[in-house]
Amino acid sequence: MKVEKKPWAALFPCPVVLVTCVDSEGKPNIITLAWAGTVCSDPPMLGLGIRPHRYSYELIEGAGEFVVNIPTVDILKETDYCGMVSGKEVDKFSITGLTPEPAEKVKPPLIRECPVNFECILKKKIPLGVHHLFLGEIISVHLDQNVLDEKEKLDFNKISPFVYNQGEYWSLNKKIGTYGFTKK
Repeated sequence: MKVEKKPWAALFPCPVVLVTCVDSEGKPNIITLAWAGTVCSDPPMLGLGIRPHRYSYELIEGAGEFVVNIPTVDILKETDYCGMVSGKEVDKFSITGLTPEPAEKVKPPLIRECPVNFECILKKKIPLGVHHLFLGEIISVHLDQNVLDEKEKLDFNKISPFVYNQGEYWSLNKKIGTYGFTKK
């Protein structure tokens, strides 16, 4: 038997990402987001839900570019912190000890401690309600060599990403099937 509830943002799990952006003087900032996902495969695009009052909102809107970094459980504490304080008031890179690395095609930096990084150009912003949807085209992907397999593809057993589940963080790094396995 099912129980009906009022609508809420109930989809889970949500990938946790660290998004880097820069102000007009090039000073970097980090925002932690769980409202993030793939929205198109050709061209490859990501969507980010961000509240307009967040400091990173104005930075991404102003610069028109950002980097989506995939954190691992090793930097869970730093990831949580980056979502709890404003970059307007603190330098999140200095406080967390995370390392900015220059991107190839955009001004916001990659985060060295994140094994996967996506450089993005802002294509569109759509007001939805309390969040606005930022659509970014992926123009470059960076992968740590040590998370690749012998075929140069991501080996998810070597990465410990995590997700956000209704106020809780959960780890995720075990393969349970492959796309199309039911047709074999």
